[in-house]
Amino acid sequence: MPADGGPGRRGEGDRQIGDPFAPAPLVFVEKVRGALRLAALDRAAHRAGLAPGLTLADARARLPGLAVLDHDPAADAAFLGEVADDCDRWTPLVALDAPEGAPDGLILDITGCAHLFGGEAALRARLLAHLERHGLGALAVIAGTPDAARALARSGRGGVVPPGGEAAAVAGLPVARLGVSAETVTGLSRAGLKTIGDLAARPATPLAARFGVELLVRLDRTLGREDVRLVPRRPLPACIAERRFAEPIARTADIEATLALLVDDLALMLEARGEGGRAFEACFFRTDGAVRRLRVETARPLRDGVALARLWRERIETLADPLDPGFGFDLVRLGVLRSEPLTPAQVSLDGRAVEEEEVAALVDRLAVRLGRERVLRFLQRDTHDPDRASALVPAGAAVPSAAPAGSAAEALARPLTLFDPPQPVEALAEVPDGPPLRFRWRRVVHEVARAEGPERLAPEWWRRPEETPTRDYYRVENREGRRFWLFRAGLYEREPGAPRWFLHGLFP
Repeated sequence: MPADGGPGRRGEGDRQIGDPFAPAPLVFVEKVRGALRLAALDRAAHRAGLAPGLTLADARARLPGLAVLDHDPAADAAFLGEVADDCDRWTPLVALDAPEGAPDGLILDITGCAHLFGGEAALRARLLAHLERHGLGALAVIAGTPDAARALARSGRGGVVPPGGEAAAVAGLPVARLGVSAETVTGLSRAGLKTIGDLAARPATPLAARFGVELLVRLDRTLGREDVRLVPRRPLPACIAERRFAEPIARTADIEATLALLVDDLALMLEARGEGGRAFEACFFRTDGAVRRLRVETARPLRDGVALARLWRERIETLADPLDPGFGFDLVRLGVLRSEPLTPAQVSLDGRAVEEEEVAALVDRLAVRLGRERVLRFLQRDTHDPDRASALVPAGAAVPSAAPAGSAAEALARPLTLFDPPQPVEALAEVPDGPPLRFRWRRVVHEVARAEGPERLAPEWWRRPEETPTRDYYRVENREGRRFWLFRAGLYEREPGAPRWFLHGLFP
């Protein structure tokens, strides 16, 4: 499903709160400036003439048998997120609509997706029927721009706007549906511009001079003259393969077989692009609207169908929370969240390429079984600070940039294992800035037979160098032949505080 390709068609739906089995009209209240006011209402309360913002006392005066519940914005937002996840079955581009701060609607970019469901009208009908089966009432509009769809839906008008008919469809709507501030709406009303059609008939220059350019931008988008791209809740996968089922599947064997077929489809797509996947996500859409997501990351770009199928099989088998199918999955989707260029590997004469592939496959299997954060590898950093020269990162994480490889002599100049933090020692030097003659570490005195240095290391200027003193490192060897890596923190008479000695590492 391509996400671009010129101005597309979008759908906008608003959730309507209500319980069809409630014996009385239902309202949700919240405290505003010490008074309880209506925050949301069901259809029966709307039909009775109540509206958000009305005080609870006035509402009960009109409807004595009113059912009242506390408004829970967090729970409402969580529920809207679940509905948005379920709407991924129609298009991967789903965004929350929050014109007044808190999200209370959804916008779906269905560009290039409508023909998969029999057209725009059929897609809208199937979407509304799907929500109705789950007890949700919604109003959906399909239009050329999200602003036009939003204005029509929030005015209570549903349907499909024909291409190019946005201006005629929104002409009779009040200017407040443009989403501008209340001050702008008041100013437009005083000027006699009460509908979007009235505003569209006026010259643009005087409107921009009096009300600002933002008004013209909102007007052009609502009239369908200017399109704007959505920011989806989830990143758009590079490749997508899916299977829909007329009869939902529930057996683990069927799920694994479906994933194997989807892996083969993705492998062909990646091969055509000359890429391999580094992060894969499987989405399982249940018939009751719940969505389960599983993710697999690899240590190197991969498009081998057999290896990917094995990773997904192990991922399902090692789930702490079993993949509950409920009444079954009617849609299974597999996507590539991150991909990288992949060229065919050439097997070297010494067989190193084969060994590297086997090690990478082992890392992938361990990461799937034990978890991504439990399989680590060392990453070399481009810095002279020995405390930051290496780091442990997840084996499947992308390397930001490779550190320049040093010479063999530079590699031997520092020990492989360092103390974290460096251990303090008591040292005696012949001159203040010279190497140590002897030092005490862990109650043992070591007489220095040979010393090499100093190697002066100062902190990076952007890391608050005044808080970290300069270090003079020495490679020393005691009379027994053991070698140490010592440093003196601080410079005499040039940095505040008395210099101190530390042991940072041991040479083999």
